[in-house]
Amino acid sequence: MIRILLADDHALVRRGVRLILDNEPDLTVVAEAGDGAEAVEIARTTPVDLAVLDVAMPRMTGLQAALELSRRREPPRILMLSMYDNEQYFFAALKAGASGYVLKSVADRDLVDACRAAARGESFLYPGVMSTLVRDYLERVRRGERLPGQVLTPREDEVVKLIAEGHSSREIANALTISPKTVERHRANILQKLGMRDRTELTRYAIRAGLIEP
Repeated sequence: MIRILLADDHALVRRGVRLILDNEPDLTVVAEAGDGAEAVEIARTTPVDLAVLDVAMPRMTGLQAALELSRRREPPRILMLSMYDNEQYFFAALKAGASGYVLKSVADRDLVDACRAAARGESFLYPGVMSTLVRDYLERVRRGERLPGQVLTPREDEVVKLIAEGHSSREIANALTISPKTVERHRANILQKLGMRDRTELTRYAIRAGLIEP
């Protein structure tokens, strides 16, 4: 029996996905989470074989949660569940340690196979992903090149997420336990790295990068 942790911030989505998974004799959802931080916390105390994570969730995204989970001594297998047919998310999911990437629009068709593949230690990529993307990614990893999604540091990703959600510098400083001056320094570095000018452009970036939902 494959024990699954399911994380999505929409209760209706979780209910639908759970129905798909629990209907299979070898799959069972043993825990649910409404965001990435809750998923990481649950995985500390609940034995799970597989984490199915939505890409974009509040507090901590699925991509950030995947990275946290994959760093553990005995990490669960990870699948990303997404509404985005997007190359950037796909690469970010692989980088974060996911075994597969499943589109919500065809979850009823692909998710069960993806869960079984992940449990076997195999990869699952939705049919729309061209094999050339995978070959290109692996070749760039071999060469040690910078890959999509690695422009910002994890801390800078956290700052972007909070800026995009409308928090002030003082609120961000309190949330991350840093000084407002450090927040402003992060903001300046982020804008320079991304070639952007203001919060609006940062918000668009945060949506594209899966840090927040549109």
